[in-house]
Amino acid sequence: MKTRRTVLAALASLTALGVLTACGSGDAALDAAKPEAKKAANGINLSPEQNRVRTPKVDALAAKLPEAVRKRGTLILGVSATSNPPLAFHATDDKTLIGVELDLATLVADALGLKPEFNPVSWENLFVGLDSGKYDAVFSNVTVTEERKDKYDFATYRLDDLAFEAKKGSGWTVKGPEDVAGRAIAVGSGTNQEKILVDWSAQNEKAGRKPVDIKYYQNTSDYYLALQSGRIDGYLGPNPVAAYHVLSAGQTEIVGKFSGAGAGLQGKIAATTKKDSGLVAAYAAAIDHIVENGTYAQVLKRWGLDSESVTKSEINPPGLPRTKN
Repeated sequence: MKTRRTVLAALASLTALGVLTACGSGDAALDAAKPEAKKAANGINLSPEQNRVRTPKVDALAAKLPEAVRKRGTLILGVSATSNPPLAFHATDDKTLIGVELDLATLVADALGLKPEFNPVSWENLFVGLDSGKYDAVFSNVTVTEERKDKYDFATYRLDDLAFEAKKGSGWTVKGPEDVAGRAIAVGSGTNQEKILVDWSAQNEKAGRKPVDIKYYQNTSDYYLALQSGRIDGYLGPNPVAAYHVLSAGQTEIVGKFSGAGAGLQGKIAATTKKDSGLVAAYAAAIDHIVENGTYAQVLKRWGLDSESVTKSEINPPGLPRTKN
């Protein structure tokens, strides 16, 4: 799954107007965000001085790394430059990348005795970087899919949930395909949530119901403007982003929550590495270690994602089914 460009540009003007008291995406004024206008969302530290949760090196875990990586001393990581809070986004200096994905990747690097080196790039270039060997791993809200397992190895670290977000007070609940029949729903192009919505639309047509009116916009702020103006009924996106926006903006609500892998399978978010790179076992062991020592829980609590925690990292678990031709 991927997310669109940062919504922080929408925040500052609304915060300054008193519409928001925290970081999130607004619905009207979309002036460029000024660092001094941004404030902590629900107590979350949005400054460049993150004081991240850290953990000591574990020699037994470091020994699982390929020798070349261990000697190099760095873990070269790809992260999406177009993510949104609380995944990966810019701090109040508009330069420093912060978010839950970076925090968890830092803990994994710590446990392996490596210095994390983050490379923010577009979604598609994350996989280009993996394919070329430029990155040791990607920590960027990547869902495990059967198709991706052909080329990549995965070590899971978070549940993958999606959420339907609607205007506050909509009185609407989404439990299945029938609840979005004939509705205008926005979704990110090329995402797993788009695949699910397209499948639901096909199910509706097969059942004699209206298809979903699927809408696409360039920026996340555009989705929220369309939602507030009534041009769309809902927006289907990653649950962390939706939950963060609901809490910080106070203008929308979650009307449905689903596994990112579709019906019958719980989706998983995972550290992603090139297949047979020799790194996935080290990542899984490091994730298990931070789960056990409690630093993992501290990070998820910090970003309000306790509900997406896992008890153990899985290597290449069942993923989102292959697309039917």
